[in-house]
Amino acid sequence: MDELLAKDAWQLITVGMVYHAMEKRGKCCGCFPNAIAVIVKCVEIWHRENATPEAEILQFVARTRDVLSEQETRRNEMRLAKSNMRAA
Repeated sequence: MDELLAKDAWQLITVGMVYHAMEKRGKCCGCFPNAIAVIVKCVEIWHRENATPEAEILQFVARTRDVLSEQETRRNEMRLAKSNMRAA
């Protein structure tokens, strides 16, 4: 995570980026909500350790949570749609 943030401290780090950096793949994506929570916490800690002004941290973390939550909602909707298609 530190390497990603060192390249661009304000980039949106996604679960896919983390898995790619670890040379791993998500299979069922069930771990993604927990991974998102870890990413948000790590980004917040990194910025605090690097003396980013608190107001900027709070704004960035809130925006990151919103975007990642939207992605998770879309993933869940796609899973539900697939499940409904199989059941039909």
